[in-house]
Amino acid sequence: MAKRSRHGKAGLLFVAPFMVVFVLTLVVPLVYSGYLSFFRNRLVGGISFVGTKNYIQAFHDHAFWSGLERVVGFFFIQVPFMLAAALIFALVIDSGKLRFPKLIRILIFIPYAVPAVIAAIMWGYLYGPNFGLLAQISRYLHTPSIHFLNGWMTLPSIANIVTWEYVGYNMIIMYAALKSFSTDLYEAASMDGANGFQLAWHIKIPQLRPAIFLCLIFSVIGSFQLFTEPYQMTPLSPAVLNNSFTPNIYAYDEAFVSQNINYAATISFMLGFAVLIAASFVGLVSRQSRKRAVNV
Repeated sequence: MAKRSRHGKAGLLFVAPFMVVFVLTLVVPLVYSGYLSFFRNRLVGGISFVGTKNYIQAFHDHAFWSGLERVVGFFFIQVPFMLAAALIFALVIDSGKLRFPKLIRILIFIPYAVPAVIAAIMWGYLYGPNFGLLAQISRYLHTPSIHFLNGWMTLPSIANIVTWEYVGYNMIIMYAALKSFSTDLYEAASMDGANGFQLAWHIKIPQLRPAIFLCLIFSVIGSFQLFTEPYQMTPLSPAVLNNSFTPNIYAYDEAFVSQNINYAATISFMLGFAVLIAASFVGLVSRQSRKRAVNV
């Protein structure tokens, strides 16, 4: 018992630094933001407790809901293509039929190492309607230039940037999962005459479901937190990429431009609730999918 007690104390000592940082950098700011969301800074009377009035205002705020609608649309545009590309890359590299697979894996992963701000600036140069590389090519070919950050092209253009950034990250997760599987089943299927496509479709992809759903949950959270790419490219299309284009940009604008800290905290919590609901739904679908797979 004494040895167990000493081991338990040693474990707590190892965990303590992380817990201190976790509480100070996440729990305390989260609690303080929740506290701020129940107050309002009035012109007369200063800061006063208003209960749930900020949440009621946010619930009827068209700017918040339109931004939330955009990130939901962004999710359905961007995530399927990104996860499909990551899955295909992982399967092709794992097939062992490529030359220099390590080099190809690194090249696909490199965009994830590029900071989002730099990626947004780089793609903003390509998308620029007046000075951008694609616009210059259009003028050289005497064809109409496409405004990639205007109208219906806005979300697909931003989705292209995020896909370019994160497809390598998701590919690594799926590739690592593939490497953890036993090869006995692959060898047995190959001896039965299964080709590469059949091997991937009937054996590898079903085993990859947990990894795919993990990537999907990460993508849900990332999509709802969309901020850097549209914010950095606002000067290219200020009429479209406005201060409420996404909920995160709206919260930032309320906090640091309008100096409305309390309402910004409210918007952030409303967005957090939306992320929690979406992630819970994906988790539920994942569990139901696993249960059906086991029953089959």
